[in-house]
Amino acid sequence: MRPPSAPTITRILEDSPAARLGLQPGERLVCVNGSVPRDLIDYDFLCAGEEQLALELLNPQGHTRQVLLTKELDEDPGIEFETALFDGLLQCNNGCSFCFIDQQPEGLRPTLYLKDDDYRLSFLYGSYLTLTNLPPPEWERIRRLRLSPLYVSVHATEPELRARILKNPRGALIREHLQWFKDNRLQVHAQVVLCPDLNDGDHLEQTLTDLASYFPAVASVAVVPVGLTHYRPDQDDMRIVTPAKAQEVLAQVTRRQREFRRTLGTTLVWLADEWYLLTGKPLPSSAHYEDYQQIGNGVGSLRLFLQQFARAQKRLPPSLPRPLQLHWVVGMAVAEVFAPVVARFKAIAGLTLELVPIESTFWGERITVTGLLTGSDVLVGLKDRPLGDGVLLPALMLKDGEEFLDSVTLTQVRAALAAPVYVVPSQAEALVDWVLALAHRESFVSHPARSNPTDDSREFISGSGSA
Repeated sequence: MRPPSAPTITRILEDSPAARLGLQPGERLVCVNGSVPRDLIDYDFLCAGEEQLALELLNPQGHTRQVLLTKELDEDPGIEFETALFDGLLQCNNGCSFCFIDQQPEGLRPTLYLKDDDYRLSFLYGSYLTLTNLPPPEWERIRRLRLSPLYVSVHATEPELRARILKNPRGALIREHLQWFKDNRLQVHAQVVLCPDLNDGDHLEQTLTDLASYFPAVASVAVVPVGLTHYRPDQDDMRIVTPAKAQEVLAQVTRRQREFRRTLGTTLVWLADEWYLLTGKPLPSSAHYEDYQQIGNGVGSLRLFLQQFARAQKRLPPSLPRPLQLHWVVGMAVAEVFAPVVARFKAIAGLTLELVPIESTFWGERITVTGLLTGSDVLVGLKDRPLGDGVLLPALMLKDGEEFLDSVTLTQVRAALAAPVYVVPSQAEALVDWVLALAHRESFVSHPARSNPTDDSREFISGSGSA
C-alpha cells in the first residue's frame, strides 16, 4: 500500500454542513482533526460522533487552508470524493482462468483492467474478494473496526482445489480464514462461481457442507454459473454451463436448500437467476429469497423486479392521453421473464411497448445479461428498426450514465440512432414512472448511480462520506 494521498472532493451535497461552510469541488482533504484518513472508512470513523471537525484542505493551486466544520453528531458532513480509497487499490494476486477482466479485449477504459481484491470495497459496496492478499495488519484492522459483513469468493473449500482454481497457494487457507471470521464473530457472504468439471459435483457438495459448518459466520452462499466471453485465452480449460449441467446443479442445490432449512433455519445457499433461465424452470417465490442477501450477485433480482412491478402497475392508467411507442432494451436471458410485464403495458390503450432482447455481439452469444450489453451491441440490435417515440435503456449498462463497457458513449448512440434514448434506473417503479412521464410529455433529471464493483465490470469505485 502506498501512503494516503489527499483525496479530491468531487461534490458538495446541497444544504449540508460542508455547503454552508463554502467547501468547493476540486479541493483536496488533507486531514480531519489532525488525522490523515487512508480511505473512506477512516474518514467516516473520524467524522462519526463529532460535532466539530477541524479540516485541512488543499486547493488546486497548492495552497492549504484550515476550516472548522460544525454539524450534528449523526449528520453527514456532505462531502463526496473521487475515490473511496485514498491510499490505492489492493489488487488481486490470483490467476483464475475464469476472471472476467482477463476475458476482455484491449483498448477499453483503464478502470476495467483493475483487478479489485480490496476488503474495503467489499465492506463498503459488496464486491467480492478472495482474502489471499491481506497481511496481518489488515486482518487486525478488519477485527478492530468490525468490518462486517465482507463478501468472499470461495469457489471451493478443499484446500488443494481452491489453490488450483486461484492459481495461488494462499488459496488453500480458506478454511482457516473462515474460522477466523467465526472466532471473531464477524460475517461473510460467500460466492461459488461454478465451473463444469472443475468445482462441481462432489466438490460442490463438499463446499456447501463446509460452508454450512461455519454458519452463522457464513451468512449466505450464492452459486453462480461461470461466464465466458470469446476473448478468453485459447489455452484455458473452461467449459460453458449447458442446460443439462444447469439442471444437475439446480437439483443438487435444491436438495441442500431443503436440508439447510431443516437444520439451520435458513436456506443459506441460493442459486443465481441464470440457473432457472438455463433450465426453463420457474423462478422461486419472493419468500424463498428471505431478505435477498445476495441480490447484488443476481440472486433473486428478477423475482424482486416482478414483485416491485406487481405493486407499481397499480398506478398504470387504462389509457394514455396520446399515443406512445417505446422500445425497452434488455439482454437475451430475461426476455421470457419480462413478457408478462410487457403484456401489462400493452393492455394500456395508446401504448406500444416493445421488448427488444439484444444479443451480445461484443462479448459473444454466451454472455446474455443486460448489464454487460455494450453500446455497439445496442446499435447492432436496433439497426434499421423504427424506434417510434424512443428507447429505454437500463441504467446498469452505463458508467455514470454516459459510457458503455466498450467505451461507446450514450451521446454517440443517440446520434447514431437519431431517436430519443432514455436511461432508466433498473427498478420496476422507475420503469413505470418513465412511461407515465413520457406519456404526459414530461422528463426527468436522472442522477445515475455511482459505479459499483459488484457489477460485472468491476469498476474502480467513486466514494462518498456515507459508508
